[in-house]
Amino acid sequence: MEDLVRRIDAALPQTQCTRCGYPDCASYASAIASGEADINQCPPGGSAGVDRLATLTGRPASPLNPANGIEGPLTLAVIDEDWCIGCTLCIKACPTDAIVGSNKLMHTVIEPYCTGCELCIPVCPVDCISLEVVSGERTGWAAWPQEQADLARRRYTERTVRLAREKLEHEQRLEAKAKMKLADLAAHSQHTDPATLDKKRAVIEAALARARERRGPT
Repeated sequence: MEDLVRRIDAALPQTQCTRCGYPDCASYASAIASGEADINQCPPGGSAGVDRLATLTGRPASPLNPANGIEGPLTLAVIDEDWCIGCTLCIKACPTDAIVGSNKLMHTVIEPYCTGCELCIPVCPVDCISLEVVSGERTGWAAWPQEQADLARRRYTERTVRLAREKLEHEQRLEAKAKMKLADLAAHSQHTDPATLDKKRAVIEAALARARERRGPT
C-alpha cells in the first residue's frame, strides 16, 4: 500500500492546491490508494493526469469531475505591490514558500516556486493578488513539467518540516515559561491569596500535563 501511495503521489502535479478535496497531494494519493477517492479529482493534472492514475491503479479513465474544477493553463500569482499592505496572510497560505516579505512590508512572488495553486487569493484582504497565465494554450501536464512538480514537492515537504519544527520550538518556549512561573508562582502573580495561587498552580500544572501528553514519550 505504501509503495502504491508513493507512486500515485509521484504522478500528481504537486500544486498542493486542495481542489481534489484533500489537504495536499500526498493525502489525495493515500485516498486513491485506499479506494476512498476517484482518480479524476485533480484539475491541475488534467486529462493526462487521469490517464497516469488510471495506468497506476488499473481503474478506467474518466473525465475530470467538474465539482473539483476544470483543466487549465499554468498560472503565476502576481502581487500588486502598490496595494499590498504587508499582512503576511498570503505567505502563511502559500504551500511552497513562494511568497517572501514580512509584516507591514511589501510581498513578492518567487516565480519558479509558485505552483499557481490560487490559495493566496482568497486570503488577501485587499484583493491585490491576480493570476497570470504563463503556459499559453498548454494545459495540465503539458503546461507543468515533471521537474517543476518535483521542485514543488520538495518545497512543500521542506515547508511542512519547518512549520512542525517552529511549532515544537514555540511549545517548548511556552512550557519553559510555565515551568519558570510554577517554580515561584507568588513572584509571578499579582495575587497573594494562597487559595488563588493554588488554583493558578493547578491550571499551570494541568497545561503542562497536556503538553507532555501531546508530545508523547521522549
